[in-house]
Amino acid sequence: MWGSRVTDAVEYYKQRGENRFAFRAVRDRGPDKFRWRNAVSSLTQTIGVLRGHTRIRLEEPVREMVLDVDDGILRREVVLDARRHRVDLDRGEILPVRTMGDLRRTAFLAGTNLDLVRRYVRLPDDYEAPIDTAGVVLVGRAMCEQYRKRAQQLMLEVPLVDEPARLTVRQRSILAQAESDGSESSRWAALSRTLLGDSIKG
Repeated sequence: MWGSRVTDAVEYYKQRGENRFAFRAVRDRGPDKFRWRNAVSSLTQTIGVLRGHTRIRLEEPVREMVLDVDDGILRREVVLDARRHRVDLDRGEILPVRTMGDLRRTAFLAGTNLDLVRRYVRLPDDYEAPIDTAGVVLVGRAMCEQYRKRAQQLMLEVPLVDEPARLTVRQRSILAQAESDGSESSRWAALSRTLLGDSIKG
């Protein structure tokens, strides 16, 4: 499989149930910002459905491999990809440890609604208690993307005109909603970026 892409090699071994060889394929290839990341994400997807010692035997080597990556952004994004599959590759070495107090302050400054986060991530009541940073960041990114797409779709419903006065009342209402959604998208993006602010090391 050495002449193949790392993503293809991982999928090949996964389909055959040979997770050990899938890990070796990822470990022995020089990481890049696209295929290697996708290959690791595919591997963590497999880990996410495993249980017990079988999971530990694969998860721990993958975690150590990710910790050795020199590219701080790549390392961070791989950890976040893994969290989507309910795999925790971080023990506080990669993402910053944030408390509930930090999150409340950040959400207030960004203008985001924490009740929306609570729908997807369990948040502690204690201000000093640590939060699931990766989980909250993923929710923030998802909300950002959702509002961004909705804003774009609404904008497509409004024709381009030289003078806003030429728009109908309904069109102006749609445009206002698109602008509101665009602002909401920016607020969620700000929340995620702030929580990750000092997480890139190396």
